[in-house]
Amino acid sequence: MPPNRYVTTHWGVYKPRVRDGRVVAMDAAEWDQAPSTIGSSMVDGISAPARVRRPAIRRGFLKHGPSSRDRRGRDEFVEVPWDEALDITARELARVKHESGNGAIFGGSYGWASAGRFHHAQSQVHRFLNCIGGYVRNVDTYSLGAGRALTPHILAPMEIMQQDATAWSNLEKHCQLFVAFGGLPVKNAQVSSGGATEHVMPGAIERMAANSVRFVNISPIRGDLEAGDAVEWLSIKPGTDTALMLALACVVHSENLHDERFLSTHATGFERFRAYLDGGIDGVVKNPRWAAAITGVDADTIAALARRMAAHRTMINVAWSLQRAVHGEQPFWAATALAAMLGQIGLPGGGIGLGYSCANNIGAGNNAFSGPRVPQGVNAINDYIPVARISDMLLKPGEAYTYNCERRTYPDIRLIYWSGGNPFHHHQDINRLVQAWRRPEVTVVHEPFWTAHAKFSDIVLPATTSLERDDIGSASGERYMIAMHRTVPAVGEARDDYEIFAGLARRLGVEKAYTEGRATSAWLRHLYDESRGRATQAGIALPDFDAFWVAGVAVMPKPNIETVIFADFRADPVAHRLPTPSGRIEIFSEHIASFGADDCPGYPAWREPPPEAGLDDPRYPLHLLSGQPSKRLHSQYDHGSESRATKIRDREPLTMHPDDARARDIAAGDVVRVFNDRGALLAGVKLSDGIRPGVVQMATGAWYDPIDPDTDGSLDKHGNPNVVTVDIGTSSFGQGCSAQSARVQIERFEGELPKVTAFEPPRFVADDRRSR
Repeated sequence: MPPNRYVTTHWGVYKPRVRDGRVVAMDAAEWDQAPSTIGSSMVDGISAPARVRRPAIRRGFLKHGPSSRDRRGRDEFVEVPWDEALDITARELARVKHESGNGAIFGGSYGWASAGRFHHAQSQVHRFLNCIGGYVRNVDTYSLGAGRALTPHILAPMEIMQQDATAWSNLEKHCQLFVAFGGLPVKNAQVSSGGATEHVMPGAIERMAANSVRFVNISPIRGDLEAGDAVEWLSIKPGTDTALMLALACVVHSENLHDERFLSTHATGFERFRAYLDGGIDGVVKNPRWAAAITGVDADTIAALARRMAAHRTMINVAWSLQRAVHGEQPFWAATALAAMLGQIGLPGGGIGLGYSCANNIGAGNNAFSGPRVPQGVNAINDYIPVARISDMLLKPGEAYTYNCERRTYPDIRLIYWSGGNPFHHHQDINRLVQAWRRPEVTVVHEPFWTAHAKFSDIVLPATTSLERDDIGSASGERYMIAMHRTVPAVGEARDDYEIFAGLARRLGVEKAYTEGRATSAWLRHLYDESRGRATQAGIALPDFDAFWVAGVAVMPKPNIETVIFADFRADPVAHRLPTPSGRIEIFSEHIASFGADDCPGYPAWREPPPEAGLDDPRYPLHLLSGQPSKRLHSQYDHGSESRATKIRDREPLTMHPDDARARDIAAGDVVRVFNDRGALLAGVKLSDGIRPGVVQMATGAWYDPIDPDTDGSLDKHGNPNVVTVDIGTSSFGQGCSAQSARVQIERFEGELPKVTAFEPPRFVADDRRSR
């Protein structure tokens, strides 16, 4: 293979080494100084036993159709020829459309499916469904649902917060104090949606520490920010960061450390917020003593931190994990108010960030150019749901709900078509999801691997991986555009998503609209040329397609000026208004207040968790945190070598404090049962004094593996934390996921350990239909 051939993944760019038609190694791109090791999992992962090799249809569906949907996840599969699989899929799409309309079709997908821009599963499924009349879609993300709903009202859309974040290079020179709510875990910054092409954060943290920047890690986990002696750890109770922020704001105001001029010229609503801080609204002063009882952080420590923040050039950062909890809107809002009071927004090295370390491109300081993108067409169906409300939609058709100051109604979904993503990883309360997933008449999925998502579906169509197709890798905020040449032939009978949808479009009479008469190679050239024109408008010169395809990479220049978010707004708040209703920072939002939701009032506020979260149930004294893993992206390549090497006796690891383990007669390496009223799972124990007592932590992404699929609520023997997380919205406003608000009990597992079968394919049987 020529040395200029690369493959882009969400976790990095690699040069695949191939021998005898098989990938034997994934070498990191020569320009990447801190490459991720996740790529190693692709070597054996693409042809592992878990690979979907041929189209497969659930046996009960073949024989009895939708009436057998309660057998999803329990049934055997029958492998069928491609033509038959496409005929059946097209027939079901046409039937549901005829009987119930396109508003009964849900187009499920998630943006992490592929780093390639043409073979971007989400774009392809949306384009196809739009060609046949539209679909019900989802909005927001599991990672950032509450934040995406909130920030356009108070500051700016999250796309701006991500792309325009003050550059690490600027923070290295000008920041003095970096206050990290939720820490700065480097493992999360391995990835970027669309492809991490040059990992920048590890070096930036090292240089900041060398330049005497001090870090404050406000997290229940010490390892969430590692910068040697430059880090101070404040071990906070999970879910209480808002209370700490309010107390910091109270000190800043009561000691006259706030910037009155900035508040008067660049913000609105401070007087209403001040009345809340002072106790004028609820009779409770939000001082450090009040916050200490809630957060577990000493009152004197809180007051001292507030004074340090006012005395130094301070960057306040809030990790996305904090808004993945009940009332998740509040940490983002409270941090925004606190930053406005300090008056450093728009200054080099200071102000606010929402998501440093949550993705590689945040703070990279690169151009926002996004490269090729597939046109998705126009969706004739206006209905949608917040992505974290999928189970509610399926279980409660026709019921009313609220979202982003609107009152909406859940649609009645009869067919789910899913290409890209794995809801049995992302979604909370998996046992409830299983019930919901058995409600629609038909479920169709494109999958390279036999995840639980595939095993719980009716029609499974084998899709290729990034190593098995030609594509273009490019992501907003990343410097490198990659020509992705196919590395190896497709495994089994796997097909590209585009080829699958083209076959369905042909059967449904919309082939011309979907393909526009182009094969993959023609689409790549067409999309590249279109993006080349946009690049020119952005001041970026790209080579012509042929030169790019031979070179394998195009490098985009860095901007001439280091990014400082909101610098123009600070300089002239009239000429450079924010995209909020007032054009200013909205510490108080009239629009949100007019909605009248007590769980999300018109200003940043502390609210006790709702009873349905179960956080005050004495039966479950341990707070479970579930975050991004270090050796895989979400659930991708959990079956690969890197992820499997982290397992303990084949189970997902769980970290707990030695005191909590000792109280339960648990030792390192034990397998434990983690449980609450929602379900139970097995995990392997790691002990650490770097986690707050009363808190345990697991990574998300272990493939769901129930011990007895025929029994509802069966024990998950592999360790997916979403078996026990709560499936309620962050609030009636944001409706984001609340995965970080989970309480459990843990006990040592006794008896013979069940075999983990998550990475094995389902049972296949011969086709026993009397006729085709």
